[in-house]
Amino acid sequence: MAVTEGYAWVQTIRANACQSCSARHGCGQKLLATATSGRANQVRVVNSVNAQVGQSVTLGIGESALLGASLLVYALPLLLMVVASLAGHQLFGGNDFAAMTGAAAGLATGFAISRKLQRRNAGSYEPKLLRVNQIPAGAVSHTDSLT
Repeated sequence: MAVTEGYAWVQTIRANACQSCSARHGCGQKLLATATSGRANQVRVVNSVNAQVGQSVTLGIGESALLGASLLVYALPLLLMVVASLAGHQLFGGNDFAAMTGAAAGLATGFAISRKLQRRNAGSYEPKLLRVNQIPAGAVSHTDSLT
């Protein structure tokens, strides 16, 4: 889409491109496209492969980064919610209100810690520009005549 100051704005593929892909069952792009109703998404990435406007590129994110981000965003807040709920229940003699308050406090604390850790490690969770996709010569036929 655009290249500015060492960064590239990349438009991701839409859901209809997933139907012809052999990796559609193991790829997160189909899930992402389904979640966004097939709308185009724009992603800003470091232009490490010197891509130009109009070129097709491949983006990637490390498996460990994806797993780490998932654990940070989902597991940490839920774990703290459960621990704080149990602590509130035990500390206040089985009081349900204390358990609910503890759960809310634990969840809020989990989100706050998650956000702080995300900011500290922001670069490791960003997609990377892996390569410029090359279309083999002769793969696209051009006709100059109108019919």
